[in-house]
Amino acid sequence: MMIKMRTCLWFDHGKAREAAEFYARTFPDSHVETVDNAPSDYPGGSAGNELTVLFTVLGQPFMGLNGGPNFTPNEAVSFQVYTETQEETDRYWNAIVANGGAESACGWCRDRWGFSWQITPRALMEAMSSPDPATSKRVFEAMMTMKKIDIATIERARDGAAVTA
Repeated sequence: MMIKMRTCLWFDHGKAREAAEFYARTFPDSHVETVDNAPSDYPGGSAGNELTVLFTVLGQPFMGLNGGPNFTPNEAVSFQVYTETQEETDRYWNAIVANGGAESACGWCRDRWGFSWQITPRALMEAMSSPDPATSKRVFEAMMTMKKIDIATIERARDGAAVTA
């Protein structure tokens, strides 16, 4: 099937391939497709510089543009990755943070290139969607105390146990 839409991520000069290769090592169904060099000089760059990198993360197509330092990512856009187990949650979170990233709150972290990721266990989403307002409130309050999401703590909050930070 022909791709109808591809998200373009702006990177500082020369960082797009580095990021794409990291994402491909970190997430399943991910790979670097092609690297294209600039055919001529362009604002902020020269002919022959790596200009774009096409890659796939978790089956989603992206293009990394080595556009320079003019624009930087912020939390207004994030990548939400759903996980099934604590092991999977830990693996993604730890890979991002240990590779020059930073922890944030409520399951959010930032990679070394400035992009925000939400490493989100499905157990959290299911518990937050409880038809019982008291359950949703307990789960939400437990989540608000966390950086990386701890599924066991979320399940205890869902089941009515007191959760302490």
